[in-house]
Amino acid sequence: MIRHCLRTRVRPALGCLAALLLALLIGGILSGSTHTAQAKQRLVAAPSLTASPTAPPSPTVQPIATDVIVPSPSPTVTAVAAATQRPQLPALPTLRSIFAAGAPVRAVPTISPTVASEAPEEPVQPALDLALRSPLATPTAPEQIALDIWSLLPTPTPTASPAPIAELLAQPLPVSMDPQTGATVEALLPTPTATPQPAPIVAPAPDGTERSVNVPVLMYHYLSVPPPGANIYRQDLSVSPELFAAHLGAMQQAGYIAISPYDLLAHLAQGAALPEKPVLITFDDGYRDNYENAFPLLSEHNMTAVFFVVTDFIDEQRPEYFTWDMLREMSAAGMSIESHGRNHVSLAGKDADYLIWQALGSLETIQYELGVRPRFVSYPAGEYDRSVIDIFRSAGYWAGFTTMQGATHSSDDLFQLRRVRVRGTTTPEELLRLLALDW
Repeated sequence: MIRHCLRTRVRPALGCLAALLLALLIGGILSGSTHTAQAKQRLVAAPSLTASPTAPPSPTVQPIATDVIVPSPSPTVTAVAAATQRPQLPALPTLRSIFAAGAPVRAVPTISPTVASEAPEEPVQPALDLALRSPLATPTAPEQIALDIWSLLPTPTPTASPAPIAELLAQPLPVSMDPQTGATVEALLPTPTATPQPAPIVAPAPDGTERSVNVPVLMYHYLSVPPPGANIYRQDLSVSPELFAAHLGAMQQAGYIAISPYDLLAHLAQGAALPEKPVLITFDDGYRDNYENAFPLLSEHNMTAVFFVVTDFIDEQRPEYFTWDMLREMSAAGMSIESHGRNHVSLAGKDADYLIWQALGSLETIQYELGVRPRFVSYPAGEYDRSVIDIFRSAGYWAGFTTMQGATHSSDDLFQLRRVRVRGTTTPEELLRLLALDW
């Protein structure tokens, strides 16, 4: 065309300039079309860049903390395969299990691959326009190509239905995070710290040897002066604080050492050693004056005792009985808190359901309030039968205390342990005489 302009000499300068510009414009258009077709072909060839016309896009889990990045399963896989393939390994943790463990993890869900020939042109067009305006940088690794291609895609909008989220939470996560070190998603989980738990108290297993031992078990009730007009029972069962202090002093001077019911059971079952003069001090019913008067005196003499409590009376906050705060303080000081039933009703002649309600109800209440499982029962009013023994044994109690007089206990009769009743008229001298009896 330029030669024709020169031969015709028709305005040669202007014509040649116009011809040159027209040639450059046509060449640019043709070149641009070629580049556009190549870029378009490059993107359409990647099946991960197209969405199925029938399936909605997978929901996106919003970032939480740390990305779980999945590398190419093989260095020979192409860039397109690196962007779509995910390793399938058995027994992998799920998002639900990681969230339950409190691990800070951000999961990047995959987009389901589809066949390129079935994909419409429209989803690719925004990415194509972006590619024409900002050409991809030359990647240095297949993984980098995958990340760059993913960055061109619009972020899928989460669906309103919670079902896909639930399915995503239940799916195993890709484990591999670092192809060099082989670090896994488990590395993100915090190392579980075991909470120290108190060792369970296990009943001493009998060693097969039958034993009997003479250990006086003193039985107290009220530890206060009876009010004016008190009936004969209240007067008989009431020991004044001054008299109780004299009892403790006389026992210590005579060489008696207070033990726990656990010490007595360990001796009967396995022959565990006992002091030369052991004595077990018990209180029935759980009166508040036991906390106000007996507990300080026991602490002063460095002695312990067993308190059999009525749990429903404490729950009802009856003013004449313990509170749970009082018992927590006493338990922390080494006193034993055991069961005296739920409501101080005679257990003899009751059916199994009622006895289970009594045995488990008092046991679970004490354990809930104090964190210590009671293992011994004092039968309310001293009344019981064989069914009572069977139910309390099956409920996990180790032994039962009666109101029968005596101080000799046998390893084959742990649910009928005897006691020595202490009355308001029992002097220190009389108490020492009762302690010395072989009965």
